[in-house]
Amino acid sequence: MESVISIQHLSKSFGNNEVLKDFKLEVFKGENVVVLGKSGSGKSVLIKCIIGLISPDQGSIHVLDQDVLHLDTDEMDLMRVKVGFLFQSNALYDSMSVRENLEFPLRRHGKDLSPDEMDKAVKEALESVGLAHTEYMMPAELSGGMKKRIAIARTLILKPEIILYDEPTTGLDPITGKEISELILEIQKVYKTSSVIISHDMHCVKIVANRIVMLIDGKCYADGTYEELEASDDERIKQFFD
Repeated sequence: MESVISIQHLSKSFGNNEVLKDFKLEVFKGENVVVLGKSGSGKSVLIKCIIGLISPDQGSIHVLDQDVLHLDTDEMDLMRVKVGFLFQSNALYDSMSVRENLEFPLRRHGKDLSPDEMDKAVKEALESVGLAHTEYMMPAELSGGMKKRIAIARTLILKPEIILYDEPTTGLDPITGKEISELILEIQKVYKTSSVIISHDMHCVKIVANRIVMLIDGKCYADGTYEELEASDDERIKQFFD
């Protein structure tokens, strides 16, 4: 199997707080890997290290065969075109319309598109998340679930090979959370993406995970399918499935 993310011996501390300790992770092409852990366990720190927003203290991170920790600014920008990041807060620009929010990454990453090509890209991204009618709406007019879908559309518009989802269902009601989880699964199938999904929402995890990596005490404590881990007798694993 082709590896798209390889993390070895990753460590990160903030003062005396060791968040990641010799953490290891391998993500293969086309799979959804959920990193499961309690709030504050270091899950968000992990994916921010992957995308170069946080520098680890030790270890190595390779993404699409590139050594992330040794990329310069221009190389990092090019890599980020291939790796979409869905922020927990959605990070939409309140002063921009939905369309302008989606156009922003195309302009930011130097996509020299004609007006027709830009229009097509925006419409395709919105249709992929079922919100074609929201093109000229403002973020303040959108529900929480709609904002999440628009944030996903903005991530998809660059057609990334990898998507990093930071707590994609946090703050959503159970029905909307289920819809977003099913959308993540649909994106994997349609766009053939590889994904790392940070979550402690077991309803989401059960829907989206091909494989689960459990982050406990800063380490990869366990690795397996939902069914394999659910059947474990280990009390530290069982607490997530009770």
